[in-house]
Amino acid sequence: MAPQVLFIYNEHLATEGLLGEAFSECGYDVATFEVVPAERVHEPVMDVAFPDPTGYDAIVPLGARWPVYDEALRRTWVGAEMQMLRDAAAAGVPTLGVCFGGQLLAQAFGGSVARSATPEIGWYEVTSDDESLVPGGPWFQWHFDSWTLPPNATEIARTANSSQAFLLGRALALQFHPELDLALLERWLADDRNGEVASVGRTHDELRSATKQYKESAAHRIRGLVRGFLSRVSRQPCPN
Repeated sequence: MAPQVLFIYNEHLATEGLLGEAFSECGYDVATFEVVPAERVHEPVMDVAFPDPTGYDAIVPLGARWPVYDEALRRTWVGAEMQMLRDAAAAGVPTLGVCFGGQLLAQAFGGSVARSATPEIGWYEVTSDDESLVPGGPWFQWHFDSWTLPPNATEIARTANSSQAFLLGRALALQFHPELDLALLERWLADDRNGEVASVGRTHDELRSATKQYKESAAHRIRGLVRGFLSRVSRQPCPN
């Protein structure tokens, strides 16, 4: 029976993209769980019953537009999802958190998340201390918040502006978006009605151009990242 990875869609626009392909190449069946559906995107406060993490071989909570520290969300599904991540850790189920998902890991295990003085949208150079786990290079960002590390976590990567990856037990948190491909970018740009890209002095065309420039190298590095996660965190190395 093939191992199974669960991608948590915290919102409908934040899907697995290239991450799903990389896990599939390593023999994983992909399962998904939707938290806030499209029709509730402007009313995201709701109760959610999350699946049992022990039914999966890896958990990947993905991005979202809301802050993880929003109190109404923490009292409802964000709090429930943090408990799911703690349950996964207690059971030894490996977790790979992406952007909002990485911030959830920070907040769930005693770190903090707050508004960043320097938001990042676009491609930024990420410096890594451990290339075999988190390859350095240009990675795509879209975030307005940043974390402080939980106790006992080890920071692995960073940009000039913020921490970008940490390891805590069998959990790896990423601030950047390795999953991004051109199709996913177009969905995000179409939803950028509030001008978030413009707010950091960039344009949609600049993001499109840079994504076309970096897509091949990013696709190569994401395979290295998933293989590093599977061998070093999940301890189930990719067989090919």
